[in-house]
Amino acid sequence: MRWRRGVGYWVLAAWALTVVILGDIHTAPAAAVCAPTRPDAEGPFYKPNAPERESTGRGLMVSGVVRSSGDCRPIPGVRIEWWSANVRGEYDDQHRAIQRGDGEGRYRYETNVPGRYPGRPPHLHVRVAAPGHRTLITQLYPASGQTSLAVDFVLIPE
Repeated sequence: MRWRRGVGYWVLAAWALTVVILGDIHTAPAAAVCAPTRPDAEGPFYKPNAPERESTGRGLMVSGVVRSSGDCRPIPGVRIEWWSANVRGEYDDQHRAIQRGDGEGRYRYETNVPGRYPGRPPHLHVRVAAPGHRTLITQLYPASGQTSLAVDFVLIPE
């Protein structure tokens, strides 16, 4: 009597042959890729040389990590500039700030929920700069009633 090999035997044999030919495909992790943050308009109210501070009001907390799109690694010591309208929708110097990310690219910024600037939804302007990367200028749009935003900024290497 001849012994018959079932489907399971052939599946196992095909897997073993694949491992022998290609090697164990589970040992090499895929390279991380982060999509760059989409830029947005600088707007007419940007002013350089804002004061260094981590807060320009209360009620909206923005935090996250700044990463490189090349490998998703955090970028230490980034420079982040913020400017936005006050609760009445007017731009003023009290709502401008510069801060540095920590050694792991983390940041935390608190401000008030910006008022509605005529013709625009409430928004915060952000400028993120790091050596070896393109400067990012973008905007954040908090939803009505939102008190925190978790945002990772992803910069493009030069």
